[in-house]
Amino acid sequence: MALRTSRREVVAGALGTVGLAAAAHAQELLHLATDQKVRIACIGVNGKGDSDSNDAGRLGEVVAICDIDDNSLARKAAQFPNAKKFHDYRHMLEQMESSIDAVTVSVPDHNHGPAAAMAMEMGKHCFCQKPLAHSVYEVRRLETIAREKKVATQMGNQGTASSNLRRAAAQVRKGSIGKVIEVHVWTNRPIWPQGISYPSPAPKPANVHWHDWIGPARYRPYEPGLHPFSWRGFWDFGCGALGDMGCHTMNLPYMALDLRDPVRVHAKTSGNNHESYPKSSVIRYDFAPNSQRGAVAMYWYDGGQLPSAELLPGTKFSSSGSLMIGSHGVLYSPGDYGDTIQYIGGVDVGPVDFPESPGHFEEFIRACQGGVPAYSNFPNYAGPLAETVVLGNLAVWADGKPIEWDSRHMRTRNAPEVESIVHPRFYNGYHV
Repeated sequence: MALRTSRREVVAGALGTVGLAAAAHAQELLHLATDQKVRIACIGVNGKGDSDSNDAGRLGEVVAICDIDDNSLARKAAQFPNAKKFHDYRHMLEQMESSIDAVTVSVPDHNHGPAAAMAMEMGKHCFCQKPLAHSVYEVRRLETIAREKKVATQMGNQGTASSNLRRAAAQVRKGSIGKVIEVHVWTNRPIWPQGISYPSPAPKPANVHWHDWIGPARYRPYEPGLHPFSWRGFWDFGCGALGDMGCHTMNLPYMALDLRDPVRVHAKTSGNNHESYPKSSVIRYDFAPNSQRGAVAMYWYDGGQLPSAELLPGTKFSSSGSLMIGSHGVLYSPGDYGDTIQYIGGVDVGPVDFPESPGHFEEFIRACQGGVPAYSNFPNYAGPLAETVVLGNLAVWADGKPIEWDSRHMRTRNAPEVESIVHPRFYNGYHV
């Protein structure tokens, strides 16, 4: 079992002074010259992969593109006519190893870990979409590989670059709402079907390379709706509403309160058939005290569930957002990205220090070229955030049974039935 001690020790000193941002400096990176254009291979170019590859082309040079859908690949090839085209990211990395410096990974969750791990093992810098990986084990592996290979990394939770979010997190750490004991985070997801069984198989469209889409998952015949979007709602491929938005909407309280390594998670759901995620869930995370704060309980709500209206008297909850409740006031952030801040009560803590961002993807390119590591780098920020997020799904799988979590040894103390969710099996020759 992988141990957590080394990472905690690396960042512990930094957290006491200027916060989580300082932890970025704990990782010494391999890098390019500052005037050298970063050559990027884009794994997934549809959906979020479209905007990620656009950012790659805006700030670097896109030299290869990979997608399992011929139509998506053709559209992106028209934008980057000199980029080599692939359907299997393994083939792309093997053939382009000497011609690329970095990758973007913007594919369904179950392929994040194998794709990012393979690229980083080859010494390539890696930008990977949230929730970083499909399981706790894969998250830990990506943290470890990034640290060992000294590559620049960043997760695609772009709100991390917001000055409003960073400022508010620093204010909370300085005591703007006093001692925080409770956090509430909610989302308008899912906006795809959940609480259902798999659809019936159907003939595969000629433009879809289904075996490459399945990747490391247990093989299933083509089923309409999984590609290109509704895969998020199925356990084999996605992480549900929590995985889709947790790394965004939890980001502000996570940064403010260092909400990593919960000791217990407990979920109440609308019912779980273990094929797709429930239609709705409420998850409670319990965090032990640390050197920066006391014990904290965080509640996550999806599928139309919301916190009690009594927590925000006279104010209608937004469709998504977060709420931190302190001894001297409340911080309410409506929306997904923690960049809109409303104080209810609280105290003026004066000016706070926080590092301004040049832009989210700009941070990644800067890190590739030897600058400051991206704030949301894998080992010190994105990894522990993603782990907190996907740990909630252990409780969703157990559906009503509290899960006692041993972070140091990456295992539950009381629920061996969720081991397959912590440490999934990889099929079809893939590995992390």
